Amino acid sequence: MQGEDIQHATVIGTGSMGHGIAEVVAMAGYDVTMRDVDDETVEEGYRNVEWSLEKLEDGGALEEPVEDVMARIETAVDLEESVADADIVIEAVPEQMELKQDVFADVDRFAPEGAILASNTSSLSITEIASATERPSDVVGLHFFNPPVKMELVEVVYGSETADETAERAAEFMEAIGKEPIHVRKDVHRFVVNNVLGPFLDEPHWMVSNDEATVREVDAAMVHRRGYPMGPFELIDMTGIEVSYHVRQAGDVDVPPLMEQKVENEELGRKTGTGHYEYENGDGPDYEEGDGAEFDTLRVDAMIVNEAARLIGNDVATADAVDTGMRLGTGFPEGPCTYADETGIDVIVEKLESLHEEYGADRYEPAPYLRELVSDGRTGTDAGAGFYDY
Repeated sequence: MQGEDIQHATVIGTGSMGHGIAEVVAMAGYDVTMRDVDDETVEEGYRNVEWSLEKLEDGGALEEPVEDVMARIETAVDLEESVADADIVIEAVPEQMELKQDVFADVDRFAPEGAILASNTSSLSITEIASATERPSDVVGLHFFNPPVKMELVEVVYGSETADETAERAAEFMEAIGKEPIHVRKDVHRFVVNNVLGPFLDEPHWMVSNDEATVREVDAAMVHRRGYPMGPFELIDMTGIEVSYHVRQAGDVDVPPLMEQKVENEELGRKTGTGHYEYENGDGPDYEEGDGAEFDTLRVDAMIVNEAARLIGNDVATADAVDTGMRLGTGFPEGPCTYADETGIDVIVEKLESLHEEYGADRYEPAPYLRELVSDGRTGTDAGAGFYDY
């Protein structure tokens, strides 16, 4: 069975991600079954798809009538029935390993031979999920970004036993439904985009924790001088400070004191009315363009580049995959590898070395791949080669 032979998809879980994925698949012309644990939950997901399609139609963004798209969507509660004819099964249940393994064990029993078994997890191990099946070579990660109907990017994540054919077929299907897939070739915690995004949030938290900058200085500089769509503190307030905190704990990453303090005080961002900014009794992010005139943006960007280089040097992803992921998944003004080539990789390494000498923290140690590029004279656009050839 080749990727272009996929005709029927099943989405397990009809929450915000599940019903969004089902909507995208149906909009692309494919038959899709939405399955969840009871009729009420499935019906709610079905209504959410219909509501979203109506909004798209009102805005002129739907190419055919809502009823024609909805006609391609079936609902089910019985799992065996839902996957019996599936060419691809996409699991989108809550981020709990035991729950996902239970789902995959059941899907393994009932899905046809040769079907792609995919998980929409954003950080859990594909290898561990696949271990619940008798066909780990058919299991792959398909990490959609929220909301699926608007976000182009999908990370195609290999488990330790994922077959190349499985990943390629999955990627072909993502392209067929209008998505831009990037390959994550090793099963690393947080995959590519969330790993590279980490320093964008972490380094500013360390700097404010150490009284080296203020929240408003950071956000103003990164938005108005560097062109990021949101400042780090504005972004983490929106997503929930505790989310980043728990992800770092799970990945055994040092948590900046400021982040820990906010969680302890239950100041989690917009959801609690206060975070790094005030939302109940204030205007939320209130930084102004001039606030960040003196902030050292290179320090943050160098850390982002360093994380990208770690992944590339460990054969997790290519430079192009990293850049594509960060532009489409997070709205970065340019990919970190492109930025490094334009800035000068030697400049990036020099910055990291000075930070390492000053603070002694391991996170500032330049990635071996960065040192290798500099040693080979591949320092960026001016040299004719860096992460990319020019």
